[in-house]
Amino acid sequence: MSTPTTAALFASVFALVAWTFCVLLLIAFRRLQAGFDGTVSPREYALGESGRVTAAVSLPNRNYMNLLELPVLFYVGMLMAHATGAATPLLVHLAWAYVALRIVHSLIHLSYNHVLHRFVAFATSNGVLLGIWALLAQAVLLA
Repeated sequence: MSTPTTAALFASVFALVAWTFCVLLLIAFRRLQAGFDGTVSPREYALGESGRVTAAVSLPNRNYMNLLELPVLFYVGMLMAHATGAATPLLVHLAWAYVALRIVHSLIHLSYNHVLHRFVAFATSNGVLLGIWALLAQAVLLA
């Protein structure tokens, strides 16, 4: 049985998963577009992405990889919060803040790609993730 807090917690997980799939679709779109217009040969993906793949085509792939790195800790944390009963309204707010910041990071990365702006979104999201884990540690270890 799901409580409103648990549902809101898992909604943030579903939102980040959905965003990750959107970026995955962007990879396919950019690769197909580059193949059809002749700027990149399909051979350039035989062993990943060769140096001949243009930045516009490789950038979504880099962003996708980024969405599969530290967000793993987010997913594990949300499962831990549910399993231990540590899901609180504060944790839900932090979860949604994390998801929003990851989306902002991606939007910056995939659009105008200003490194400082991207770094601020990335660093802030990591600070929120650290806060999530601090709350989880407090709830689990000091309970």
